[in-house]
Amino acid sequence: MITGHTRLLAVLGDPVRHSLSPVLHNAALAQAGLDICYVALPVPESGLGSILTALWDMEFLGLNITIPHKQAVMAHLTRITPEAVAMGAVNTLYRGESGWCGANTDGLGFMEPLRQWQGTRAVVLGYGGAARAVVWGLGQLGCREIHIITRRSQKLTVEAPAVQFHAWSEVEQYLPQCELLVNTTPVGMAPDVTASPLTAEQLHTLPPGAWVYDLIYTPRPTKLLQMAAAWGYRTQDGLAMLVAQGAAAWSYWFQRSAPVEVMTRSLEAYWQG
Repeated sequence: MITGHTRLLAVLGDPVRHSLSPVLHNAALAQAGLDICYVALPVPESGLGSILTALWDMEFLGLNITIPHKQAVMAHLTRITPEAVAMGAVNTLYRGESGWCGANTDGLGFMEPLRQWQGTRAVVLGYGGAARAVVWGLGQLGCREIHIITRRSQKLTVEAPAVQFHAWSEVEQYLPQCELLVNTTPVGMAPDVTASPLTAEQLHTLPPGAWVYDLIYTPRPTKLLQMAAAWGYRTQDGLAMLVAQGAAAWSYWFQRSAPVEVMTRSLEAYWQG
């Protein structure tokens, strides 16, 4: 029951209406008996600073940050955890003494489905806030060769000596030796569900046994993962990462563990309609 005492959490992004974070967090909050509601708020890049101030003044308990704000939000924080500094991106805000503090749970969330992956060479498509968490996670997993395929000219801010940068036109050179392909771009996200960052022909140059990991979870599966499965590759969408990073945020907001099983079941029920 929503009352005058109900506190609020939110995810900020643009776009953000596709987010399933409200589904998993509200189910978990209800199970935990917390008088808190989680909502999705569309926030344009130009309005991020003023909106963060307003949400602080309205005593929001915490926030999640998604595309395109994971890097820009860092300029508005009073403290950032060392892990988030290393990644160069923030996805979770929690209240400090005098302002918002930032953390990044994406790296932990990204690693969760890869516990059985034994490879050492990865290709990462895209260079946004999510890519920084992915590179950090790959480093934690012992990946020795990470190829970033990007249309941008900037360099990653994470400490990752294994990282090499390549133009998008060079992607085909690195796919044949790739043991793990990770899409961190929004290409293929709803509503443009027929799009893919790679063609079927490019994808088929991956070696047998390669993994294809798309951080997108709406739609499920994405066009990229549909093609990868058709070629016989092992596939992973972003749903497990969503749950794991969401659960990790609870330690910052509430100093307690999240009911992960409840989060997972809520998403399964959502997909079943």
